[in-house]
Amino acid sequence: MSDSETPARLYLITPPALEPADFAPRLTAALDGGDVACLQLRLKDVSDDVIRRACEVLLPIAQKREVAFILNDRPDLAKEMGCDGTHVGQSDMGYAEARRLLGPDKIVGVTCHDSRHLAMDAAEAGADYVAFGAFYATTTKPSKYRPEPELLYWWNEIMTVPSVAIGGITAENCAPLVEAGADFLAVVTAVWNHPKGPGEAVAEFNRAIAAATLPAV
Repeated sequence: MSDSETPARLYLITPPALEPADFAPRLTAALDGGDVACLQLRLKDVSDDVIRRACEVLLPIAQKREVAFILNDRPDLAKEMGCDGTHVGQSDMGYAEARRLLGPDKIVGVTCHDSRHLAMDAAEAGADYVAFGAFYATTTKPSKYRPEPELLYWWNEIMTVPSVAIGGITAENCAPLVEAGADFLAVVTAVWNHPKGPGEAVAEFNRAIAAATLPAV
């Protein structure tokens, strides 16, 4: 079991399509359901104005609750809209350019799939976190990569840069990732499609994280 001084925290990712006004109450319920560290706005195949509108509606909800608001793929819009940071994939804008756009004080996270090499490069360049996955099968963003929890153990042994585990994570299957030392669990479907609503989903995740985390000794 994990002996980390700080247990894993939730990193929520929005559905890939949403109407901001309709989604706002669901987001509020999720963030009020328990501890959440980050919210990533991840909208696919939409215009810049759609992203701007979503930021205008959703960013204040997150920041009021001291939840970091991360914009996927778009460091330029993250800067324009006052987001707390951005997340870039291997096929998106590179880390260095994202950092140049956002400056030293914003969050820049990097997708590293199952690659130790990519993670080391990102960390050494200055990334605020590295994201590994997909650990489990997922329909949200299908992935050919399938790392084992051992990757998280290895990372924690050699690096202090936080790790994010992503891909098909639920309250029922997250324990091995928490025990392996993941700093954040990135979740989508398990929260937004929960039969009892996103608030109860977040509460369930927090209970599961607590159960899989030993107190520091």
